[in-house]
Amino acid sequence: MIDKKPKILGAPLGHDVHVAGTLRFLRLAEEHGYDTAFLGPAVGTTGIVQAAQEYRPDILALSYRLTPELVPGLVQQLRGALAEAGLGNMTLIFGGTPPATVAAAATGAFRCCFSGQEGIDEIIAFLQGRDQEPLAERYPDQLIPRLAAKRPYPLLRHHFGLPSLADTIAGVKQIAEAKVLDVISIGPDQNAQASFFRPDELDPRQVGAGGVPLRQPEDLQALYAASRTGNYPLMRIYAGTRDLVEWAELAVNTLHNAWGAIPLCWYSELDGRSNRPLATAIAENLATMAWYAERGIPVEVNEAHHWSLREASDTIAVAMAYLAAAFAKQQGVQHYVAQYMFNTPNGTSYQQDLAKMLAKKELIASLHDANFRSYTQVRSGLASFDTNMNKAKGQLASSMHLALSLQPDIVHVVGFCEANHVATPQDVIESCEIVAGMLQNAIHGLPLAAYDPIVQARKAELLAEAKQLLAAMRHLGDSSCVLGSDPQVLVSAIQAGILDAPHLVGSRVAKGLLQTRLIDGACVAVHPETGQKLTEQARLQMLLAR
Repeated sequence: MIDKKPKILGAPLGHDVHVAGTLRFLRLAEEHGYDTAFLGPAVGTTGIVQAAQEYRPDILALSYRLTPELVPGLVQQLRGALAEAGLGNMTLIFGGTPPATVAAAATGAFRCCFSGQEGIDEIIAFLQGRDQEPLAERYPDQLIPRLAAKRPYPLLRHHFGLPSLADTIAGVKQIAEAKVLDVISIGPDQNAQASFFRPDELDPRQVGAGGVPLRQPEDLQALYAASRTGNYPLMRIYAGTRDLVEWAELAVNTLHNAWGAIPLCWYSELDGRSNRPLATAIAENLATMAWYAERGIPVEVNEAHHWSLREASDTIAVAMAYLAAAFAKQQGVQHYVAQYMFNTPNGTSYQQDLAKMLAKKELIASLHDANFRSYTQVRSGLASFDTNMNKAKGQLASSMHLALSLQPDIVHVVGFCEANHVATPQDVIESCEIVAGMLQNAIHGLPLAAYDPIVQARKAELLAEAKQLLAAMRHLGDSSCVLGSDPQVLVSAIQAGILDAPHLVGSRVAKGLLQTRLIDGACVAVHPETGQKLTEQARLQMLLAR
């Protein structure tokens, strides 16, 4: 027996000719399993009733964008006609301008009224039959169910942390009540990241530097409590620069950490964010991934973009995206959040950027099986925004429009104010609304930029070169081991210069010999004397010759 799909009939009230919003709603309803019918503009009460008698919808979706004062009379007229036709018990919903919506809601005729000011979550909750649930239950409190509840829209995430704990708590509440994002990522100050579990080492001169000064578990509990309003966003926090397992336990027990974000090689002597020796840092990072995996909590590995932030070649970035996922899989992670930072290094062209991300995604997808799946998270580059706020807003929308080519599950919104000042609650809200507006226009289909010939050619080149780099790394370890299972291979590859970046000059552990340039919008390795582009094979041969 085939289950019957619920039906929605859409039409404007009276003789309104504005129907674009109704059509968008019906398309969304179809994506959530409804059969829909649309009457077109200006059909009038008689046309609506006749169609309802023939179509027998479960829901009658009405819209109106004209004079709000006329709404009560039109609603009364239609309800009388429906009752006379024996359809008085039909579920009615309404969509229109904010003033028209207020007038419609006042009639008491509608189960839901949508003005366009609510988040897409509330419309989807209605379509999924969750609109009658208590708010705390309407919004799933774990990542995977929340993703499912919001599709086809991606989740929105934003970083937030002010130099004052009290201001951050108040800001979290304000952001949650705005219902503009699904995940608030708390940014601790540098003191907390390094010394939360070693209070005697806190530097009093650095209070609030880089984030919120968290000093005790109750601080995190207060942040979580502040988020239990509005659309009940998921909460998460970045890993510390040491004591990562302790940070993981703290984050899960206080903030109900939605997923762990953990480096692979970084926050170590490699970048100076901590004094952990590279091998020690990698071992601790892997142990933290395993800790999350044992509890079924998703994991994100912040790795590939760290190389690009230090102007490593695109080839190295692609290879490290694969290795980050491979090591996570080896630690038992089942749900892997793969982050793709666009616009990095700053000046990367859109064609080259998209090619790099598509190559990363294809290699990560090659690891998928019954026990491992990745989720695509896109974001703008940290260093890509202009200090002019109006320009930066355009850059944010443009960057995320390109990133939709990856069909993301999560959009990590970077505040447009990044180059100017730390994001306030209003900055976070506005940045998310900019991205939401872009999504509203683009979610139902984009030109296929991924199939641009230049993009495809560069993607193929990057895949080939990344595989050459990975093959070179295999020779550094036990040939019987799967690449991504032996952390010593990473240490050896960095020490040998196979993994390298221009910003690592003077490093105690890396070579720091790699030179790169942006050529035709791509970040490529170049010969140290001639400045000419080097193929990956030529670069590796030069290392071998040394």
